[in-house]
Amino acid sequence: MAITDSSTGQPSLAAQATGIEIAGTSPLKRRTVRPLPLLGKAVLWIVLIAFGLLFLYPFAWLLAASLKPRGEVFDNALIPHTLQPGNYAAVWDQLPLLSWLGNSLVIAVLAAGLVTLSSSLVAFGFAYFRFPGRKLLFGFVLATMMLPGAVTLVPQYLIWKNLGLIGTWIPLFGMNLFGSAFYIFLQRQFLLGLPRELFEAARIDGASYLGLFRRIVLPLSLPSFIIIFLFEFQASWNNLQGALIYLNSGSPSNFTVPLGISYAMTTFSPTNGGHGDYQYVMVASLLVTLPMLLLFAFGQRYFIEGIATQGRKG
Repeated sequence: MAITDSSTGQPSLAAQATGIEIAGTSPLKRRTVRPLPLLGKAVLWIVLIAFGLLFLYPFAWLLAASLKPRGEVFDNALIPHTLQPGNYAAVWDQLPLLSWLGNSLVIAVLAAGLVTLSSSLVAFGFAYFRFPGRKLLFGFVLATMMLPGAVTLVPQYLIWKNLGLIGTWIPLFGMNLFGSAFYIFLQRQFLLGLPRELFEAARIDGASYLGLFRRIVLPLSLPSFIIIFLFEFQASWNNLQGALIYLNSGSPSNFTVPLGISYAMTTFSPTNGGHGDYQYVMVASLLVTLPMLLLFAFGQRYFIEGIATQGRKG
């Protein structure tokens, strides 16, 4: 397609309009992309800062409420009229917060580790092996995501009850031993992007299937492993429903963080014989968010890399 005028030898109007640089033309006639005007940049930054402040408002409100005395917790002031930092020291005497944090940490690590390993093994089977009905079987696995959680809630509870494990931590992470359809899908998409020649060369050298997983899949799929671990850690850390079902009959010191916060709300509620000391609830709610913030800060690079590389091949 000609991009110069045959009569004048100058760039055509179409080329000039699209900004195509024509070989042999004068640098003064080349079209250059104009930078965003200063006013446009200012408007963009204002919009971004406004949205950032909007999303940070709940956290700022929680921080302010945790520094207030009991009578000022719900006055909606972001700057406390009476500063009471002693709430952060008193909460450890009012609530078994350290036990809740430790319980949630152990359960979340076990749940995330088990589901990452089991889902990755299943995903490796779907990505590497070629067998009849592979796509149909993978479709059945994905179809399980369509089942609402309420459908399997009662059968799962009956299974753990018959095993005599109600009131223990095992149901909160034991179900992750069988993988997750969503994580299997994510990991399979990542593994399909790896060169198959690597696996074939390793098989020629005598590597077993578990050797392929350990020596090739694990090192090359580290971002996807980390993103699955982060997703499940966050889900387990905030799992109130599971803790409410399987741990509610136990001792408060055996609770997880979400169930402990719910217990604290009931304990300090004036309608249930409490004194309305909600400032301790605010302190506890703020403190239990710190592990997730730290985890994301340390895994942010892998988190973004994992998000960017998922689903690049089907």
